[in-house]
Amino acid sequence: MYQRLLEHLTTAVVTLDGALRVNWLNPAAEALLAVSLSRVQGTRLDSLEGENGAVAELLGKALSEQHPFTQREAVLILPGGEATTVDFTVTPLDENELLLEIEPRDRLMRISREEALIARQETIKVLSRGLAHEIKNPLGGIRGAAQLLERDLPNPQLAEFTRIIVEEADRLRDLVDRMLGPNNLVHHEPLNIHQVLERVRALLEAEHPRVDYVRDYDPSLPELRGDDAQLIQAVLNVARNAVQAMEENDTEHPQLILRTRARRQFTLGAERHRLVCEVAVIDNGPGIPANLRETLFFPMVSGRAEGSGLGLSIAQSILHQHQGLIECDSHPGCTEFRLMIPMETH
Repeated sequence: MYQRLLEHLTTAVVTLDGALRVNWLNPAAEALLAVSLSRVQGTRLDSLEGENGAVAELLGKALSEQHPFTQREAVLILPGGEATTVDFTVTPLDENELLLEIEPRDRLMRISREEALIARQETIKVLSRGLAHEIKNPLGGIRGAAQLLERDLPNPQLAEFTRIIVEEADRLRDLVDRMLGPNNLVHHEPLNIHQVLERVRALLEAEHPRVDYVRDYDPSLPELRGDDAQLIQAVLNVARNAVQAMEENDTEHPQLILRTRARRQFTLGAERHRLVCEVAVIDNGPGIPANLRETLFFPMVSGRAEGSGLGLSIAQSILHQHQGLIECDSHPGCTEFRLMIPMETH
């Protein structure tokens, strides 16, 4: 009866002998560690060594001291080389057996990050709209006054100065509009995400022919519902930033990978989706400076001298209109942006 209970737990449970070899594990542990009991019983699992042997050290300590220990946010390296973050508790059953309970943390940590990102984006949107209103009202007054002044100037040569005032007022108005992102309603229509990526690739190849563009598409992806033009703009903003960063930093053999994958039963924010399309834009450039990573999607934040700091903010706004979001991982030599778009719309 007890074994049946353990087999139906969603918590991963493993029992180990005194040499840290596997005696038994439940189905939840098989799924988490990507192994089967029949193949690993009586063996020592590399994944239970943990990052730099930290987990194995704590297991040995629990066995020698006959005292339970709990470790938060430990990193296990799975058979495929993928790292996963877990909380685990190890309890000595006797001098030659340990009970290990493992709770995965990756999903909860990612949900927490996404919820914080969405909340920040909403706050920024409200502040930006308020700021835009306060800026555009006086800009309209300045522009109108300059036009009236131009009519009454006795010297036509002085009109050049009023035209500069009008042009600069228009430039600032356009900048504010761009900062607010797209105001058009999203038209959800069936589309092929690979056609979107091919359009982006064609545009970039014409602008930046020196870059090697690699396509890694999942041909089994079904159509999704979205706004074709806005998704092209979102992907183009992300990919163009990557290409420009590589060129500005003279990256040797610059490469941009456009990759698509399906993610099943995937959670975005607090909502779980049956199927999500993941579009990855990966470059081998210099990476994003650490001081910019937390504010990367804020308006007017840019790591490039010539950048306006609006491209990623606009891309994130477009993804939000599709109930999706953008994630980023970066280190020198590899920066990956993942655009997550639900395949179903409400």
